[in-house]
Amino acid sequence: MRVRNLTKKTVLAEEATVANTSATRRRGLLKRQDFPRGEGLWIVPCEAVHTFWMKFPIDLVYLNKRKQVVKVRHAVPPWRISACLRAHSVLELPAGVARDTNTKPGDQLKFERD
Repeated sequence: MRVRNLTKKTVLAEEATVANTSATRRRGLLKRQDFPRGEGLWIVPCEAVHTFWMKFPIDLVYLNKRKQVVKVRHAVPPWRISACLRAHSVLELPAGVARDTNTKPGDQLKFERD
């Protein structure tokens, strides 16, 4: 699915997948060797993530139930933990995408299926 930032009129991901089962949320990006621009992983529900055993940094965009950004973490390296107790879900993106699209708390995102 495509993820757009309606506030900034930018595209965060052309091909985002959804991790909405226990198994897919646990697996996340852990077995990935890379995370190319244009991809994303939307973890629902989720208020905390870790990057243990990951091979690359990622951007984290925490969202409330209305898909409004409540927190952004840029280029989180492997072996870190990040949380936002106000979040309902997290959009994981390749490092640099959130900064390049100027995504900030308060922005409204939209998830569009093909």
